[in-house]
Amino acid sequence: MTEHEPVEAMILDDTGFLKQGKHSVGVQRQYTGSAGKVTNCQIGVSLTLATRTEHLPIDFALYLPRCWADDLDKRREGRIPDHVSFKTKPELGLQLLESALAEGMPKGVVLADAAYGTSTKFRAELRRLRLDYAVAVNSTTKVQLVKSGKTQNKVQSLKSLARDLDKKDAFRRCTWRQGTHRLLAARFVRRRVMVSDDEVVELLIEWRYGEIEPANYFFVSMPKIESTKKLVRLVMQRWRTERAYEDLKGELGLDHYEGRRFPGWQHHVSVVLSCYAFFVAERARSFPPSPTKIMDDNTLGSSAGAPLRRQLHHSPAHFLTRNRQLAPEVSRVPPAGPTAVTQ
Repeated sequence: MTEHEPVEAMILDDTGFLKQGKHSVGVQRQYTGSAGKVTNCQIGVSLTLATRTEHLPIDFALYLPRCWADDLDKRREGRIPDHVSFKTKPELGLQLLESALAEGMPKGVVLADAAYGTSTKFRAELRRLRLDYAVAVNSTTKVQLVKSGKTQNKVQSLKSLARDLDKKDAFRRCTWRQGTHRLLAARFVRRRVMVSDDEVVELLIEWRYGEIEPANYFFVSMPKIESTKKLVRLVMQRWRTERAYEDLKGELGLDHYEGRRFPGWQHHVSVVLSCYAFFVAERARSFPPSPTKIMDDNTLGSSAGAPLRRQLHHSPAHFLTRNRQLAPEVSRVPPAGPTAVTQ
């Protein structure tokens, strides 16, 4: 990937693994965006590296609720190692980032939703790691406006601040591309704000068309990005984790693990991530991004960032016959999931 483009973003997110029973390690009734509700599931926190056109999930951590982390019987049943203790999702995200940096992974701007970005401790740890961030925060977060280098005395919530701004004069339309063809638009405004004595950030507010109040608020630690359009494009790269989860679950069986123990879950996820990395590597090697060429529907299956469903068992001949760098014995492997690929 990095032979063609630098890594722009390090994206933290989490996804659910729906379960029926209560014996799978880490399972409990909890909210997951995969189902859009509170349900019986496991939660995995992921770290994805993204260039302008490609993305690659490189690590996962299983979230252990306190009912598992603090119960000796459950720990023995799930074969949870002694060194694994309870950690919140933001703490697991920081653990993944620290591990990636220790392994020499390229740095990027950290992107995360409000479940991570609202945490003051999380943002402070990112600054300690010398990582820039563009993270979503809750509308109730308190800030002070900074104008001409001076902090205003009024402390107010982000929602209150947004309502004080003139929607017609302050907010400007910005468009960005999500995926290969989907073009989205909303109104945005930027303001300099102080969150605490040691945290002065750029505030980016997104107000979608047809809605009565802003949809998202972001704290950005990079004031040097002068173009709001470039900033919006970077912040909106978070959609890549949804594409990655769709591919990992729909094509490579990420959520098909039926075991119950901690080592087995880790092994299964490692195999799936390795298979995904294989396809991303082959795609990046054979179909590098071309800014001057617009891919149509006939070539989308092999273009950078295209869904894996266009490249695996739905159209294997198209992908494998065009990939000249695949060995003949690899091209004969039936692309039916992680087992077939690793064989």
